[in-house]
Amino acid sequence: MKLKKLFSQWQQSFDESALSFSKAINDLAPNTTVDMCHPFGQIQGAKQLFEQAYLPLFKAMKDIERRDLIVMSGTTEKGQHWLGTMGNYMGTFTTPFLNIPPTGHLAYMRYHEFFRFEDGKIIEIQAIWDIPELMMQANAWPMAPQLGTSLCTPAPMSGDGLSIEGDGGKSLECVTKMIENLCLHPNNPDPKIMQLKNHWSPKMNWYGPTGIGGMRGIAGFRHWHQIPFLRAMPDRKLDHNANLESHWIAEGDYVCETGWPNMRLTLKNDGWMGIAPNNQEVLLRSLDFWRVENGKIRENWVLIDLLDLYMQIGVDVLARLDEFNKVKNLNKMQLEEDY
Repeated sequence: MKLKKLFSQWQQSFDESALSFSKAINDLAPNTTVDMCHPFGQIQGAKQLFEQAYLPLFKAMKDIERRDLIVMSGTTEKGQHWLGTMGNYMGTFTTPFLNIPPTGHLAYMRYHEFFRFEDGKIIEIQAIWDIPELMMQANAWPMAPQLGTSLCTPAPMSGDGLSIEGDGGKSLECVTKMIENLCLHPNNPDPKIMQLKNHWSPKMNWYGPTGIGGMRGIAGFRHWHQIPFLRAMPDRKLDHNANLESHWIAEGDYVCETGWPNMRLTLKNDGWMGIAPNNQEVLLRSLDFWRVENGKIRENWVLIDLLDLYMQIGVDVLARLDEFNKVKNLNKMQLEEDY
């Protein structure tokens, strides 16, 4: 609860103004490590974080608001204190953002942002924004069609995403067992070895990043994400070493995990998401939230830094976006109020 109270200052300042938020960022610890999704990368210093990442977002949507849907905190096995947030940035998209053309309409972009605290200060940030989500809304999609559905990511069905509390031990055990069984495949090629029905609710919702999409039920999860994913990268590795570490926290019915990166895989067979196979090992940044209900996973929010994944194999998605935009209007839109 203490971390959530500290973080509330960050939340409130964002909705007040860009100036107010820039002051809140300046309160970060001097040596704060910031790892942002592509194209921002690793950022050093509070001033740089604001100017390189957040200020362009404020300019793109001058009436932007931060809508947190999940806020949870806890202590990892290593004694680190982390707070994880999931929500949507929303506002009127009137100025280009990363050369994504503005729509003039209400737009949304999901974020998964994790903060590590020490002595009451944020000393580390790991964050993924669903930038491709804005591309799709702007009708400027430069990648292969996604298999899942597009939607503005919802809050937990239980309605308690902002009031999470209690011991999360049983929830963590549920998610951990699910992952352990997932990793039995493909060494055992029978997909039944993953025992999905033992771990996932038949009414599960899986909210993936734009490029993969959302899906419903175990069948939807299998067809629109898991089968293509495992076929393309069957050697996924979750082992942890100096360069591959995850941070897990659990609270009440919720579990979340962040890692930068937290998975390595080899892209082969027939490829994934329209990416041609090249037998190259790639590193995956995945920031996830799970909600457990009656001993099974009911909802799973997943954000993957897909733009970074493409870049690792030599595909610059933002450069391809620029090619599309040569015939589009990238000027700031002026919307007059109707009195």
